[in-house]
Amino acid sequence: MMKHSANIIMNTEVAGSDDVELVYTLDEAITVVGFGKFQALVLAYAGLGAMAEAMEVMILSFIGPSVKSEWGLSSGQESLLTTIVFAGMLVGAYSWGLLADNYGRRMGLLSVAVVTSLFALLSAFSPNYISLVLFRMVGGIGLGGGPVYSSWFLEFVPIRNRGFWMVIFSTFWTIGTILEASLAWIIIPTLGWRWLLALSSIPCFAALIFYFLTLESPRYLYLNGRISDTHNVLKKMAAINGTELPPGTLVSDRTNEEYTPSENTHLLSTRKHETEITKSPFSSIFTLLSSSLLKTTLLSWAVYFGNSFSYYGIVLMTSELSSGQSKCWPHANEATDDSSLYRNVFITSIAELPGLVLSAVLVDKVGRRISMVIMYSLGFVFLLPLIFHQHELITTSLLFGSRMFIIGTYTVAGIYCPELYPTSVRTTGVGVASAVGRIAGMICPLVAVGLVSGCHQMAAVSLFEVVIIMSGISVLFFPVETKGRKLSDIVDVNN
Repeated sequence: MMKHSANIIMNTEVAGSDDVELVYTLDEAITVVGFGKFQALVLAYAGLGAMAEAMEVMILSFIGPSVKSEWGLSSGQESLLTTIVFAGMLVGAYSWGLLADNYGRRMGLLSVAVVTSLFALLSAFSPNYISLVLFRMVGGIGLGGGPVYSSWFLEFVPIRNRGFWMVIFSTFWTIGTILEASLAWIIIPTLGWRWLLALSSIPCFAALIFYFLTLESPRYLYLNGRISDTHNVLKKMAAINGTELPPGTLVSDRTNEEYTPSENTHLLSTRKHETEITKSPFSSIFTLLSSSLLKTTLLSWAVYFGNSFSYYGIVLMTSELSSGQSKCWPHANEATDDSSLYRNVFITSIAELPGLVLSAVLVDKVGRRISMVIMYSLGFVFLLPLIFHQHELITTSLLFGSRMFIIGTYTVAGIYCPELYPTSVRTTGVGVASAVGRIAGMICPLVAVGLVSGCHQMAAVSLFEVVIIMSGISVLFFPVETKGRKLSDIVDVNN
């Protein structure tokens, strides 16, 4: 393991003397420490947060019909239960990103866990429709903190095989979707939707309980000039992994950054008094829209919008095609009972597992951009036949294939976007992109539920196909491939 110390810098300008001193940077330290037991524990906690988010989002596919039947709701009121959660996630994705970038990843993790767990449980005790909408909306704000978990985990992972480990992290989302589909299949027919909401909140409370075992991201500490705190975290990482830090002193590698700051650069600085620059909510947005990041930001928004629109559309369309085909196609003889709905949703949820395997194989071999283009193309092919009515078995098979490839693009984008942004605005950048994706989630029910239930399946699927094409084209215009590259800490807005 110490062979990596060959990369250590020899600094001959120490306190005005000619003595040679061994020094090392954060990236070199993380590389030497390697991926071990410590990172596995970080992965477990971040994955728990991702699983909790997935369960709370997937629950929207199941409670709507039950609540509609119990309280006599209209179709519009049923759709609002989904839309309001995504509206909350839209607010949360931006807010938690700002909080984590300005006050630390742990502050973001705690805030997300508190809000999500509390309001997820309160939803189960909603006395009426209005209270349920309000509780789900605030819970949605908490769910918007997903980018905090992914950014926090990313900043502990060495460059080598980083894409692979981020795919493993994404696996927890899929576990959450499968677990939620299984719970709904078992709980709703016997105990009802309130018990499903209550049991689904358990992972949220687990994230809150285990929060107190987490450590602050060394990259966040390093960026803010807290070198001693960074060194302490690195020592704990090395001790748990059974390795050692490189010999010498931890120093800033700011002179080696790919983005070299100028006197007018707006960013977090290693000098303590300069960290106040990004405390304004608007300064991070200005940085994202600066000349050096504008193209990346706009393309990220396009990809996140397309991924969310396609993914949640396929999820919701699975429910609609399972429950409403006989009404639109009088000669169809498919079963339309609740058992069929739960079975089809469960089967298509399983599709995410091979999608993640494919992502893991491609992401570090052919790169992030080519991986997404390949999977967008295959997702398009599988979805295309659904422009026309198909037999239930064929419909489920096609939805299985399209979901498999769309979760692949979703996963790779979740790796690529955090790698594109520097540490100073990473969670804000990913958070705002996620917020744009939540807008897509708000529109989805109008297409997947509204058009399909209104017997306009061809129009709905055609719109999904157009969005997939536009997302694939957007990927081709990203300015850089991040496979095997160091994470950047700072950005020059004049570059």
